Amino acid sequence: MKKSYYITTAIAYTSGKPHIGNTYEIVLADSIARFKRLVGYDVFFQTGTDEHGQKIEIKSLEAGQEPQAFVDEVAAEIKRIWDIMNTSYDQFIRTTQPEHQVIVQKMFEKLYEKGDIYKGEYEGWYCTPDESFYTEGQLVDGKCPDCGREVYKTKEEAYFFKLSKYADRLIQHIEDHPEFIQPESRKNEMINNFLKPGLQDLCVSRTSFKWGIPVTFDERHVIYVWLDALSNYITGLGYDPDGHHGELFNKYWPADVHLIGKDILRFHTIYWPIMLMALDVELPKQVFGHPWLLVGEGKMSKSRGNVIYPDFLVEHFGVDAVRYFVLHEMPFANDGTITYELLIERINSELVNILGNLVNRTITMVNKYFDGEVGAPNDYEPIDSELIDLALQTPHNVMNKMDSLRVADSIDEIFKLLRRSNKYIDETAPWILAKDEKDRERLATVLYNLLESIRFSAVMLEPFLPETSQKIMGQINSKLNTWDSLKEFNGIQPKDKVNQPEILFSRIDAAAKMSELNGNKEEVQQDKQPQVQTKKKAVEPHQEKTGKEEITIDDFAKLDLRLAEIISCEKHPDADRLLVLQLRVGDEQRQVVSGIAKWYSPEELVGKKVVLIYNLAPVELRGIQSQGMILAASKGKKLTLLSTLEDFKDGATIS
Repeated sequence: MKKSYYITTAIAYTSGKPHIGNTYEIVLADSIARFKRLVGYDVFFQTGTDEHGQKIEIKSLEAGQEPQAFVDEVAAEIKRIWDIMNTSYDQFIRTTQPEHQVIVQKMFEKLYEKGDIYKGEYEGWYCTPDESFYTEGQLVDGKCPDCGREVYKTKEEAYFFKLSKYADRLIQHIEDHPEFIQPESRKNEMINNFLKPGLQDLCVSRTSFKWGIPVTFDERHVIYVWLDALSNYITGLGYDPDGHHGELFNKYWPADVHLIGKDILRFHTIYWPIMLMALDVELPKQVFGHPWLLVGEGKMSKSRGNVIYPDFLVEHFGVDAVRYFVLHEMPFANDGTITYELLIERINSELVNILGNLVNRTITMVNKYFDGEVGAPNDYEPIDSELIDLALQTPHNVMNKMDSLRVADSIDEIFKLLRRSNKYIDETAPWILAKDEKDRERLATVLYNLLESIRFSAVMLEPFLPETSQKIMGQINSKLNTWDSLKEFNGIQPKDKVNQPEILFSRIDAAAKMSELNGNKEEVQQDKQPQVQTKKKAVEPHQEKTGKEEITIDDFAKLDLRLAEIISCEKHPDADRLLVLQLRVGDEQRQVVSGIAKWYSPEELVGKKVVLIYNLAPVELRGIQSQGMILAASKGKKLTLLSTLEDFKDGATIS
């Protein structure tokens, strides 16, 4: 029987469309849920929306709608975004669902009858956006200590929950269960800043607005948002205060992890566990307060005008590229940063160069040298062991990282294998082995090792890049995609046929894409430059007109020129005038198809340094992918490749 695993996100507040910072959490939770399913767990993954409160009531009035109609629209938009990001939640709960509201009312009644909720009067400072009360001493410069926004003085009758009654018990639980609050720094913050100084009883009802769940025995009051919202983690499973729990609750509670933003840690590690203690319900095993995704160095905010929406990113970069970025760029405990420039750089350098090129080159070579048929691996050399050993070790490394929710580190482990596989191609040089029939068994072994390494990587990438993983498995034509299949390096079977390679990620022209993303600001700014009139010189008799229009320094700056070394070269099988060159550009290898066979033989080019247009979009020339263009000078019938006066290291940037 599979071991159960219950993971939740914080339910999204229905005040507006979620931005990419909000969306990071659902993608993070999805990657964990997918991983747990992959390694054999019976997973239940819950997310949803928090739909009550004064802020929603005000927002709906401003929109000219009834609150229910307002939250219906926003909840649908949130669910749409979650689906766009290809998240595999099992349940999407809404706090306006009747079954949730009934259970919350019964919980309130039980705590009241037990004496843990009592009636009183509240007087103090209230922050509407955070739905939180504060004392005078808790304010920072007269403003909300959490969000820094304005607060207002309020006085009203309210019901209170006796937090203080359970404070010592909670401190003891945290000390006895060091894994309960993660990362470690969050735990220290909760104990030292909130628990040890002493807890004030919590206001759990309001009378100043109506958009909430009514208190059954005092309908002037609505149940305050935190008791309402937090309880979704158990109401969604069919919890019943009378003990008649549903099947899901009996199977999945306690939660293995509540995944939340660090800004609501206090509510989840103090209010929520104390509520559960008062209800005699077992506490969740862990609350993980993830960091924020910042734009540059600032938090996303509509007022700052720096909000980036996930559907916009997906439209321009694709789902898996966006998933990769937010999962890989977020540190375990510190805030991460997103900018368009950084996103483009990561796509080009990691998804295109490391992952995409490896898969494309390997499948291309299997098709070219063996008509797409996998050869039997019989001719092993010591160099193979390093790749195979790393492939077999990587699943263990990934498992260890994921056990502590270090998702970015887990992805790094997979990319270590991808980088090693690319290096293995350089070391074994299959294109040279292909030239001699006596090396055919060795060539088959090298390509087999590469295919199997790619299969290992694709299986492990599924939780993070599900669509890409599926595409890779389709290209190598393997259905062996289970975690258990990674115990031995023999999943690809000899005589299996691979399919034709397809581009996984296309190289992005950074300058053109930035211009597009920014609404062609570069062109607008250029149009505003003063026009300087210059007298044109007559063309000298010996000069040749280029027939090309003038460009500016900005146009030239769009070119990424780099020095590359030709490490192998062969004739194109289907075009006499074309050569297929393998270039080393720093730590990367590129394939370029060039029409220079008339002037150079393959043998005389190996070892030469050439100038490569590095950011040219890939194209296929007579069925073979070309990843860039090498520069040459021509005059009449003569042609010579461009290089440098001094012997610079390949990968050097030319400017």
